[in-house]
Amino acid sequence: MNHSFRLTALAGCLLLSACQAVNTTSGDSVGVGRKQYMFSMLSTQEVNQMYAQSYQQTLSEAKGKGQLDKTSANAKRVDAVAKRLIAQAPKLRPDSAQWAWEVNLVDSDELNANCGPGGKIIVYSGLIDKLKLTDDELAAVMGHEIAHALREHGREAMSKAYGMEIAKQGAGALLGLGQDTMALADTVAQYGMTLPNSRANEDEADLLGLELAARAGYNPNAAITLWQKMGKASEGAPPEFMSTHPANSSRIASLQAAIPKVEPLYKQAKP
Repeated sequence: MNHSFRLTALAGCLLLSACQAVNTTSGDSVGVGRKQYMFSMLSTQEVNQMYAQSYQQTLSEAKGKGQLDKTSANAKRVDAVAKRLIAQAPKLRPDSAQWAWEVNLVDSDELNANCGPGGKIIVYSGLIDKLKLTDDELAAVMGHEIAHALREHGREAMSKAYGMEIAKQGAGALLGLGQDTMALADTVAQYGMTLPNSRANEDEADLLGLELAARAGYNPNAAITLWQKMGKASEGAPPEFMSTHPANSSRIASLQAAIPKVEPLYKQAKP
């Protein structure tokens, strides 16, 4: 066995021992039960802190351009929808009740929205205005984004990125991780947060987002009209949202199949 093969094998063994299978969410009605593998050296708290810094930077930039909207009718709508969705999040992930949730509207033509690790939400006004979103449709897109955060899809992507970096750099990278943690973390954060979501992650966010919106009293059928509008918007130049949330023809069919599972929750929650 040559030296490089031994190092690669050692790195593989160490990597396996450094990963743990977790269930980030539970108790849903839509059947999301996939085991996720997270890099144990990359804790939920660390990822949340890392993202919180990036979030504050984005808000500072928006404020500097006069784009941070706290007072418009849309800002009030976003805040009201977020409050109702956030109140239901602990039913799918109990510890999210302790998250430092934030929600902000940025006045920009971008068709985009995001909920990063730890519950940091940004909605861009272009998404609401250009797609003429109803409150139910706004809840569908925000529920979808919150579901990504509840499932820690960002941390999962970063864990995969760590694995790839370590596989490239060999056992030495893992054994001496402390020496270069920040440089590696920056690479991983950039890689993990900017790649398109996998089909599995998108399916999970669709289903859990659908349930979250229904539990909050929003019509789950709005998820269908939302994605129909998204599909139309992406026929020309695809919006930013679609670069990290790729759509395919099976998405609407999957949502339609899941709606009967969450209809009772919607009827129960309706005022």
